Amino acid sequence: MRLFVALEITSAVREALANTAATLKPESDGVRWSRPAALHVTLKFLGETDVQKLDSIRAVLAKINSPEWVALRFRGVGFFPDEIRPRVMWCGIEATPNLRELAASLDRSLELCGVPAEARAFVPHVTLARLNSARNVQKLVRAAAPLKSYDFGAARESEFHLFESVLKPSGSEYQKLSTFSFVKDAP
Repeated sequence: MRLFVALEITSAVREALANTAATLKPESDGVRWSRPAALHVTLKFLGETDVQKLDSIRAVLAKINSPEWVALRFRGVGFFPDEIRPRVMWCGIEATPNLRELAASLDRSLELCGVPAEARAFVPHVTLARLNSARNVQKLVRAAAPLKSYDFGAARESEFHLFESVLKPSGSEYQKLSTFSFVKDAP
């Protein structure tokens, strides 16, 4: 099983991101756009995981907590690794400090299940598109430039989800396996 832990996105933010993607699609060929229903904020990618570890992973995830909700502001469009050699187009996220703490807690806790710790720093974002085989990417970069600080909306989250990612020729499909409240007293 290929697993990851993520926050879902509200329908209002999802719609704003999908509308922006629709306006940018004509600007570059060969871009693999994320399906609106698949947009999420990854907190921890577990990768290929033995199904026999699923119960222990769920037990560890159930113990993760935070004293308060995570507040998120979805702002701006950018590129990884940069605009010169873009491979991923993303929407940035400004969040309360407990988002980074939550991601770090997940990383530490899942090590107990044999999941390697992250080598890279946590950078909260929503992947909008992958540009690996894209043509005319600089045209897309120029078209996205006015969106560097665009506000796509806000959300407050008190739960995260364990997803399975199934790779298919049409792209990855995500199935929600479990939901965990990380604010134990959230209304």
